[in-house]
Amino acid sequence: MSVSAHRGEILHFLGNPEIERAAAIAHFQDGLLVIEDGVIQYCGPANQRIETLPSECQIIAHHNALILPGFVDTHIHFPQVEVMAAYGTQLLDWLETHTFPAEAKFSDETYASEVARFFLDQLLANGTTTALVFGTVHPQSVDAFFTEAGKRNLRMICGKVMMDRNAPENLRDTPEQGYKDSKNLIERWHNKGRLGYAVTPRFAPTSSEAQLETVQNLIEEFPDVHMHTHLAENREECEWVASLFPDSNSYLGVYDQFKLLGRRSVFAHSIHLSDSDWRRLGETSSCVAHCPMSNLFIGSGLFSYRSALEAKVHVGLGTDVGGGDSLSILRSVNEAYKVQQLQGYNLSPFQSLYLATLGGAETLDLDQKIGNFTVGKEADFVVLDYAATPLIDFRIKHCRSIAERIFVLQMLGDDRAVRQTYVLGEKSKPE
Repeated sequence: MSVSAHRGEILHFLGNPEIERAAAIAHFQDGLLVIEDGVIQYCGPANQRIETLPSECQIIAHHNALILPGFVDTHIHFPQVEVMAAYGTQLLDWLETHTFPAEAKFSDETYASEVARFFLDQLLANGTTTALVFGTVHPQSVDAFFTEAGKRNLRMICGKVMMDRNAPENLRDTPEQGYKDSKNLIERWHNKGRLGYAVTPRFAPTSSEAQLETVQNLIEEFPDVHMHTHLAENREECEWVASLFPDSNSYLGVYDQFKLLGRRSVFAHSIHLSDSDWRRLGETSSCVAHCPMSNLFIGSGLFSYRSALEAKVHVGLGTDVGGGDSLSILRSVNEAYKVQQLQGYNLSPFQSLYLATLGGAETLDLDQKIGNFTVGKEADFVVLDYAATPLIDFRIKHCRSIAERIFVLQMLGDDRAVRQTYVLGEKSKPE
């Protein structure tokens, strides 16, 4: 039995602050997080538990810092790290110019392994402990990713891209091959340790109706896998979908036609949706990944968080690397705040961190395992440094409340603000 305790300022969420207000926020100025064999045993005031800890328990003090649950990234492409911050195109040009050439390299499993190692080390350096991840069309890209994630004991979800048209020949599969490869990967990796599989059609334009039928078949055959795709990111893309699927009433309607909506379905972006689309997402308990950095970088548009709240749709944050120009969820929070400001909605500091932690876990249907510090959950957490940079240090010293302090971290923070990341109670380190 391994018992450790972390003492310092602690913040986590018991629900959605927008809905449950103060009851959703658990904050301890002098808190204690007790972990046994990688699982949370206690989270609360230090003075209520510190004297009863076993003599062999190691107490780790985190001074001038904030302890939070590990960040959850609900949409990201690990093969696109090498095209982050590439100049000058919008979505469809971006795919042709940057994405497809980069993804073609992942037919080489050695290269895929090298990128997976770098990618996961970078996620951990940014405080991200769980992510929903795109591979490429190559099964070996997913094998490489899961192998590296397994070495780090990470709770990660990934899937092979399914793409049988409107893409370069060397990145296409067929409905039959996509089904076979995906099924083999599910049987090899899904629920192995902390790993999970996502059936991953890239987006409607690159999958024929025959392939979308195979996606439906996989979800029916393996009902506890995720379904991960893109939706209504770019207006030109939406017009393309309308021309390819003239019998569908909307872009979302294409996925609905093939019964791809549901509790474990995550639709990245979801910018250009009608009120009826939002209602349908809510009716089916489908979820959305809000990716503000890439939406701004690629010029796609502004996501309406207010619409998601009104439709009672779970929303998580995604960095969407490589369209996003940072692996930092703190940077994603920064841009999400600004995107909502442009639409007259104030995203509060507490709501932002909820989206980055418990909200992301709820979006991935993993809130029974991660997302906050309730007893019995897995001990993935991050320690943010209040003196990470001279500017952050200066600003924090002039803050009068936890709300002000976390807003400063959100607006001025990035990977430099991450003092340490812990996975199952163990300090993470590069492999």
